[in-house]
Amino acid sequence: MPIDIKDVELVAQELKGNFDDFTKKNDKRLEAIEQEKGKLAETVDTLNGKLSELDALKTSLEEELKQVKRPSGGPTSKTASEHKTAFINFVRKGKEEGLRELEQKALQINVDSDGGYAVPEELDRTILELLNDEVIMRQEATVITVGGSEYKKLVNLGGTASGWVGETDARPATETSKLGQITPFMGEIYGNPQATQMMLDDAFFNVESWLNSELANEFSEKEEIAFTLGDGAKKPKGFLAYDSNAEDDKSRAFGVLQHVASGSVGGLTTDAIIKLVYTLRKVHRAGAKFMMNNNALFQIRMLKDTEGNYLWRPGLELGQPSTLIGYGIAENEQMPDIAADAKAIAFGNFKRGYAIVDRMGTRILRDPYTNKPFVGFYTTKRTGGMLVDSQAIKLLKIGTTA
Repeated sequence: MPIDIKDVELVAQELKGNFDDFTKKNDKRLEAIEQEKGKLAETVDTLNGKLSELDALKTSLEEELKQVKRPSGGPTSKTASEHKTAFINFVRKGKEEGLRELEQKALQINVDSDGGYAVPEELDRTILELLNDEVIMRQEATVITVGGSEYKKLVNLGGTASGWVGETDARPATETSKLGQITPFMGEIYGNPQATQMMLDDAFFNVESWLNSELANEFSEKEEIAFTLGDGAKKPKGFLAYDSNAEDDKSRAFGVLQHVASGSVGGLTTDAIIKLVYTLRKVHRAGAKFMMNNNALFQIRMLKDTEGNYLWRPGLELGQPSTLIGYGIAENEQMPDIAADAKAIAFGNFKRGYAIVDRMGTRILRDPYTNKPFVGFYTTKRTGGMLVDSQAIKLLKIGTTA
């Protein structure tokens, strides 16, 4: 059934009704006498969970609406079409005839000459698009696609000096900006989806769609973990794996994040959330978002300002996301839970702060022998991640008062 704007509006209306009901009952819970608190608390928790479901449903419907309106891709070249046809024959029947010659003809120097066959560029880009839809860090960070094996980025470490002079005064040389070179922590991710030969023989079985979705499913969770928490050893280095301290931007070393103390052992406070926002420079606040997991978001919804207004507000219009004190929220389930010493909430401009680097050239080995009667497709691709601007992301550290 096609999605239209009315579906989104109906969900938004239900979301508004649940939010109003939630706020009323939560206010009553705070004012209730001791023997009534347990019953009201259970009701509030149920409504809080319903808010999560409706908020996710509204976002999902909006994404489906975008997909309906998205134009189809343009025509492909003859060589690309031949490569795709040969590749599908290889997947279905294991026929290698012509495939390697086509790859050599296309001068695909960005992939190895042995150890599998290159996924056609169109399929490769489809896998990346599916990953962009499923991996929150890919949606929020800057994603760069490269053809070669190395990528390096120059960053300005500051240091440029200037001064005021009169019309005829001498103008002595000033200090020059210091430039630093950073490179992503790269790693090879793999998946091994399995299909029966009967599935592959079925003329109506969409091999291309199945392969894309299976690989996206296998890659997505591993990527989310790596871009968030990865230690950089044979994998991307996640932004939470970088060191952090309480020093401000003027005194903190490049490549070290700043964390703000929550002010409440094992919990959250309104003051800490507001402080987290305004610790980030104004230039980075444009386009900034909060990032947390669902458990943290559950607790965030309980917070109020000094005038009794809830910090979290549902998005009730088409295309309008739910917000926390006016900023969007990216729900990343790999973020830590609210617990002592955990850096459970991040706030920042992730497109400025973190970069994901993909190397084009996914490779597939067809294996009909190891796990009979299944045919395995051992698939590898290289991807990396790095912190680009350590001033663009701030962290809230739970359970400390300083």
